[in-house]
Amino acid sequence: MDRDILQEIDRVRDEARRQIAGTTDAAALEAWRVAYLGRKGKLLSLTRAISSLPADARPEAGRRVNALKKELEDLAADALGRVGRRQASQQNLSFPGRRIETGSLHPLTLVLREMVGIFSSMGFGVALGPDIETDFNNFEALNMPPDHPARDVWDTFFLDRRAGVLLRTHTSPVQVRVMQRMKPPLRIVAVGRCFRRDAFDASHSPVFHQMEGLMVGDGISFAHLKGVLVHFISRFFGPQVSVKFTPSYFPFTEPSAEVSISCVICAGAGCPTCGQTGFLEILGAGMVHPQVFRNVGYDPRKVTGFAFGMGIERSAMIRYGISDIRHFTQNDLRVLRQFS
Repeated sequence: MDRDILQEIDRVRDEARRQIAGTTDAAALEAWRVAYLGRKGKLLSLTRAISSLPADARPEAGRRVNALKKELEDLAADALGRVGRRQASQQNLSFPGRRIETGSLHPLTLVLREMVGIFSSMGFGVALGPDIETDFNNFEALNMPPDHPARDVWDTFFLDRRAGVLLRTHTSPVQVRVMQRMKPPLRIVAVGRCFRRDAFDASHSPVFHQMEGLMVGDGISFAHLKGVLVHFISRFFGPQVSVKFTPSYFPFTEPSAEVSISCVICAGAGCPTCGQTGFLEILGAGMVHPQVFRNVGYDPRKVTGFAFGMGIERSAMIRYGISDIRHFTQNDLRVLRQFS
């Protein structure tokens, strides 16, 4: 019986070699694999037959079957390579492949980079600060004492009200940090995320981006502020827009102004976008309040300065004619692909 199984092993080996030789067809290779290595294949039949051999004959038979299995697996691997090469040679590789879709910069990133570039060309540096701020930097240093309306809890995300830790409501704390660290003269723009308890609708978001500017030195006047902002507006929105300064109030500037441009939709004629006024408000500005200088260690008798602030989302909406601020955060490719 042991001689018979050894002969059967040799016969299966010779037969398998003969049948797989030169195989380049995938279907034929699969049929060969099932016949010899499958769950009901010839190799399994040989393995099961070992148990019927005398005890002293089983080791040799097992070694021979294992060697046959290794050889058959190698033959299958070689044949699979031949099949793959044959299939590749039959493909028409002249057809173009499927293009890999690549990403592009977000419209807010495009707008922010352009705005920073304009101010950089006027000698402004870029300053950054933490999203989590102190009550002093966010409010008190900016001439907003504890009872000021802007500090209302419904406007601000407090992380620890007793300790005075909050998510910044504007990027003005960056200006405070810069003035605490640097002596005048200086000119910087502060950029970053801000957080307020606003409803998420077409024109408001609890998370938004701001750019604020600060210029401090000897003899800085409102004329400097107007010159910087008119130059920026002309480069960013185009030389065709008109600029209007309207008196306003901010606790950290005096005097203060709202800055508007002629509506880019109706060219100042009046439309629903501008509320029939012909102008769109884009930013707030003013001369730095003397108390702010005192709070950061500057002497308001020796230096003056101006500050301004604008929303990145609002600037992008006006620039590109986007009607809903939510388009910036919904990852709708139909919107984002327009800026690729």
